[in-house]
Amino acid sequence: MSETTGLKQNNQQVFDVSINFPPQIGSKCYDDDGRLKRSGTVWTASAHIITAVIGSGVLSLAWAVAQLGWIAGPTVMIMFSFVTYYTSALLAACYRSGDPNTGKRNYTYMDAVRANLGGFQVKVCGAIQYMNLFGVAIGYTIAASISLIAIERSSCFHTKGHESPCRVSSNPYMIAFGVVEIIFSQIPDFDQIWWLSIVAAVMSFTYSTIGLGLGISKVAENGKIKGSLTGISIGTVTETQKIWRTFQALGAIAFAYSYSLILIEIQDTLKSPPSESKTMKRATFISVAVTTIFYMFCGCFGYAAFGDMSPGNLLTGFGFYNPYWLLDIANAAIVIHLVGAYQVYCQPLFAFVEKTANEWFPDSKIITKEIQIPIPGFKPLKLNLFRLVWRTLFVILTTIISMLMPFFNDVVGILGAFGFWPLTVYFPVEMYIVQKRIPKWSTKWICFQILSMTCLMISLAAGVGSFAGVVTDLKVYRPFKTSY
Repeated sequence: MSETTGLKQNNQQVFDVSINFPPQIGSKCYDDDGRLKRSGTVWTASAHIITAVIGSGVLSLAWAVAQLGWIAGPTVMIMFSFVTYYTSALLAACYRSGDPNTGKRNYTYMDAVRANLGGFQVKVCGAIQYMNLFGVAIGYTIAASISLIAIERSSCFHTKGHESPCRVSSNPYMIAFGVVEIIFSQIPDFDQIWWLSIVAAVMSFTYSTIGLGLGISKVAENGKIKGSLTGISIGTVTETQKIWRTFQALGAIAFAYSYSLILIEIQDTLKSPPSESKTMKRATFISVAVTTIFYMFCGCFGYAAFGDMSPGNLLTGFGFYNPYWLLDIANAAIVIHLVGAYQVYCQPLFAFVEKTANEWFPDSKIITKEIQIPIPGFKPLKLNLFRLVWRTLFVILTTIISMLMPFFNDVVGILGAFGFWPLTVYFPVEMYIVQKRIPKWSTKWICFQILSMTCLMISLAAGVGSFAGVVTDLKVYRPFKTSY
């Protein structure tokens, strides 16, 4: 960077001075790209990942295992955990182009695709990634409202008895969740929500542990382990329903493991040395290992407790009624977690839109001007008019769509199917092949393609099953009037 200055005397320029500013390499305040030094660690990255991974998807795992049975259910979960970890490690290696320590940084998933694959694939990746982030926001709004409803219904059942219908509308709760997200969405940057991720991660462990504990206690109460080797039996459902539900279960499990679409953004918060890819691989291993253990326990004990009748949402399906206060705590923890998870997923989308707006209208004060609002005892709040308006409209839109389509399991399955193959498998594999210059038709290249094609087949099957579920739900659905 350089700056030219001049002194004028009697309206005549006397001399010019050219000052060169060297890159801030080795600076205590700046990283090698001139940005403020990143401070993220393996633990903050793990918190972000756990916040994203142990989300509402964990609550549908008992239902998913019930569709697949004792053999296929746990096997599929282990398979997805391995694929997620392996492809996440490949993706982490693509954060820098060239040398893993000094190469050019790719700040977002799209930047990594642009640097390694380029062309039309960048647009495809961007469309899939941001549509998936948009869909996750809808899914989390639905899940949060269902948990809030469960708290009210739990109190109703406790007061009026388990046979009472206790019907509750989801709309007020979706609106309330949306209002909270409008407030939190004004946090400007991804690296400023680390504290929200830690709170959300703690909450995810809280409700997962409660769900696990209730599942274990229910098994003890029953005195036997329910379920079968092949899952829900024909008779309980038709043969066609069995097929669709099996496919939908694959989508639910895929959704439960999906976080690759924000991996690069999380990695961009990490300090170095050591290299960001090493730290990210370690954080990924820790996070995926922890979540897999939780998933196995929650999914399997939920299925053991309820067998074929496993609810679509373990803590809101009211297989459990007591202790009602413990269920209320679990569902409150879900809501708090989803408040944070919504922001973790939406921040990359927010950043993309605002960066694009800045590039298109660099001289617009509405887009670029920051207004500082003093807060006693805290740093001034930086408020940007464009950010305020556009993020508010985004939350309002996701809330309205959630009110139109409040189908938890089907939405979860669709999101898992839509995002798993392209974002978790295809792009990481293809970028790694380019990054490491793996020869076409070599043994390693063929193995990568087999992995990719297998996951594509799974994603297609999951998508078909989930869309079939939506079609079934729509037959008895009335917009804005759904109650639980």
